[in-house]
Amino acid sequence: MPPTTRSLNPFRVLQAHRNFRLFWIGQTVSLIGTWMQQVAQGWLALQLSDSALIVGVVAAAGSLPIFFVTLWAGVIVDRTDKLRLVTIAQMLLSIEAALLWWLVFSGRITIPLLVGLALVNGLISAVEIPARQALIVDLVGREDIVDAIALNSGGFNLARIIGPSAAAAVIAGAGLSWCFGINALSYIAVVGFLLAIHLPRFVPAETKIAAIAGFREGIAYMRSRREVTGLFGVIAVYSIFGFQYLTLMPVIARDVLDTDASGYGILVTFVGIGAVCGALTLAALSSRVRRGRLYVISTISFALLTMLFSLIDDREIAAGVLLFLGLTMLINGALANGILQSVVPDGLRGRVMGAYVFVYVGFTPIGSLIGGAVANATNVQWAIGGGAMMMLGYAMWAFWKFPELRRV
Repeated sequence: MPPTTRSLNPFRVLQAHRNFRLFWIGQTVSLIGTWMQQVAQGWLALQLSDSALIVGVVAAAGSLPIFFVTLWAGVIVDRTDKLRLVTIAQMLLSIEAALLWWLVFSGRITIPLLVGLALVNGLISAVEIPARQALIVDLVGREDIVDAIALNSGGFNLARIIGPSAAAAVIAGAGLSWCFGINALSYIAVVGFLLAIHLPRFVPAETKIAAIAGFREGIAYMRSRREVTGLFGVIAVYSIFGFQYLTLMPVIARDVLDTDASGYGILVTFVGIGAVCGALTLAALSSRVRRGRLYVISTISFALLTMLFSLIDDREIAAGVLLFLGLTMLINGALANGILQSVVPDGLRGRVMGAYVFVYVGFTPIGSLIGGAVANATNVQWAIGGGAMMMLGYAMWAFWKFPELRRV
């Protein structure tokens, strides 16, 4: 896509689109609670088990249903009112968080229950995430999709800044259970804002093909476009190996950097600060730079910074590296999503977004399990560093094999 001379204001899309503004505010408020739950869940798993492998298993359980369900969910998304689907899913997620709060508060929580509720969360998310991703284009239009995705990712990471810090304060002051309780309450905000969004009445497309044929149609489209095929390969490898540093952060915090739950929350906060900076940068500059070139730079930088992080045992230096790691991670992920959404036909958007979530989120448990097993067998730094080497090697090959990626 050629550069243009649009405004450098990174918040232009929020100002221009009321529906997206409501969506963004509600999502960001709710995600603060989600990040509080994420931090508390990782620390709770470590407390209950004292095992890096179990931390990885709990993290994997939240993503595993996405691996099995999301591709089929994309067919449902293309045939359903996306706004209604997202609203119902958010209500169900609030119930899951409330149940988790009660189990921890009452002292009844166990590893099997924790894994089971993570699986429930993942099952709901397997439908909600592709529906939410496909909904964004209805809120802003195709022209502003990359900027909207950048700001949406920025809201996610703004919550990553606030949520872990709030979680650390809540854990110290009120106890671990209230991180889950606050998350349950935070869903009131997102549901309220979703109900305030006004879109044209949903009219189901007249389709004469069965669901399985629709599924095959989506797969055939993705295989027919080389830039889409190449992009999905990079997304897959980075989903497996690129998030191990986040999954294993409780272990890094305790065993390598010698800190506690508060220090763990601060480390995750630095990732969020970097990601917000990346979101604002991308929202301001995405129309002025060639996206393919920026995607190549961010992909290679992300792998190199992950490798560097695996070598560090100093808290201050680690926090600085995490700042830049968060920045490159955000730009890389938002560009991958935005490039896909800018080329896919509207009639296939749900299926392509389902495939994207299947790969981007569904492959993450593979990495969580691999990372936890390698950390148990060797150490956590080898797990993260080895994954970074795999990412770098594959990225260099992919950009040579699929030169279309550099030209999008």
